[in-house]
Order: sequence, then structure tokens, then C-alpha cells
Amino acid sequence: MDRLSALLTHFSVRAGVFFSGSFCGISAMDGSPRGHIHLVRSGRIKFVLADGAEADISEPTLVFIPRPYHHRLQAEADDQADIVCATLAFDGGAGNPLAHALPDYMLIPLASAPSLTRVLEWLSAEAVGEECGRVAAMDRLFELLVIEVLRELLAHKRLATGVIAGLADSRLGPALTLMHDNPVRAWEVAELAEHVHMSRASFAARFREVVGQTPADYLVSWRVSLAQKALRKGRPIALVAQDVGYESPSALARAFRRKAGTSPRDWVRSQGLDVD
Repeated sequence: MDRLSALLTHFSVRAGVFFSGSFCGISAMDGSPRGHIHLVRSGRIKFVLADGAEADISEPTLVFIPRPYHHRLQAEADDQADIVCATLAFDGGAGNPLAHALPDYMLIPLASAPSLTRVLEWLSAEAVGEECGRVAAMDRLFELLVIEVLRELLAHKRLATGVIAGLADSRLGPALTLMHDNPVRAWEVAELAEHVHMSRASFAARFREVVGQTPADYLVSWRVSLAQKALRKGRPIALVAQDVGYESPSALARAFRRKAGTSPRDWVRSQGLDVD
């Protein structure tokens, strides 16, 4: 069972390296429309949060910020900080179901996540190297690093709630994967519960507790996310409705309004796109 491929296929991530090397001073990420990932390779860095709270990083650490989030990095000359920084853009922006399922930020000491070692070693080699295509290679390696982080979260059940926590759950994971792989199907709670060998009541209660939504509500959320992706690409609303499991555009509109607070047509216009 591949718990991540459907999410990553529909909502991939793109990275863009913008700094690599010794760092001294203050770098503020206050107005960026993207997420960030900072690799502290050595030295000390102060990570200042949006609410003014601070975290001192004094060991090799990955700072993972999946969505736009105001923060800044600070270091003095004697901190001897060496970092690599990249922006992150998940397809679908901040509303991407994968990015939305993650915390505002995560500090991951590299010593606590040995599964990241192979990618980090390659990334570090590119950061100090002079090979052709170095920046492009680092971009791709940061994207691979995000996948490795997600694998780490699943393998060690590092999140308590949300869809990542649900995918990490031995019972809920297969049910969520069914919905991700086949969103057009009108999945019934009893059917999903039977697939994972749980009673309907136990499955529904556990799903709500861990994922934070009922199974039916989560399926609607997933369908609307897929619809938004298709609409961004200019696909006609009538065809999008069929693609994501609704019998008519009006049925999609009802679900869309429930989740997005507006109709598909108005949402498309709000994105600066033409309505077909």
C-alpha cells in the first residue's frame, strides 16, 4: 500500500534554492507566498517565530515550514552558521491538502532522523561543489527531501492528528488511501470499515478523532481540492464535476460552496482565471 503517491501525484512540491553557505545577520521571511525549508548544516542559528517566540538551533537541524509563515533567521559572526535555504511551493498553494495537514513549522534534529541521511549527504555535497547544474540539482534534492520527511512522519507517527496521522494509522491508512486513489467512488462508512476490519461505529469514531473530520466530510474535502486543481488548469466545470465524482455541476457547486465558501465559478474568477 502506497500511502503517499496519490497525494504527491496530485499535489507535488517544487523547491527553489536561494541561499547556500556561511550566514551572518538577519534574514526575514515575512511576506513570502511560499513555504521554506532551511538546512542548518553546522554552527548556531536563532529561529524567530511569528509570535515572537525563539528557538536556538545549535546542532544540524532541518527547519521545515510547509506553508507561508512569518519567521526569520538570525546569526552572529561567531556563530559560524552554515545553512542551505529553499522556498517550497506545493501545488494548490496554502490550501493544498498535504501542506494543510502539516504543522506551521517543524524543527527536525538530523540526529533524530537517520532516514534523511542519504539525501542530506548528497545535498551537502552539491552545496559545496561546483558541478554544472548544481542549483537545479539542489532544487530536486530538496523536493526529494520533503518526500523523505513525509516518510519519516509516517514511519514514526510523529503527528497526532490530521491526514498524515491518519495515513500513519494502521487501520485508517488503508481507508484513506482508498479514497485518495478512487475519489469518484461514493465510499460508504460501512464499506471502508469492513475493508479495514473494524466495526462501522469504531471506524467512524477513530477517523474523526485522528483525522479531525468524518469520513464523508473528508471525501468531500479531497474532491474539492482535486476540483480546484483541475479548475486552475482551465478544465470546464461540467467535466470537473464528473472527474471528481459528482453527477452534475450543481452537485459540485453545493460541495464546493460548503468547503470553499463560494461557487466554483466565483472561485475561478478570484484566482484571476477565465470561466469556461
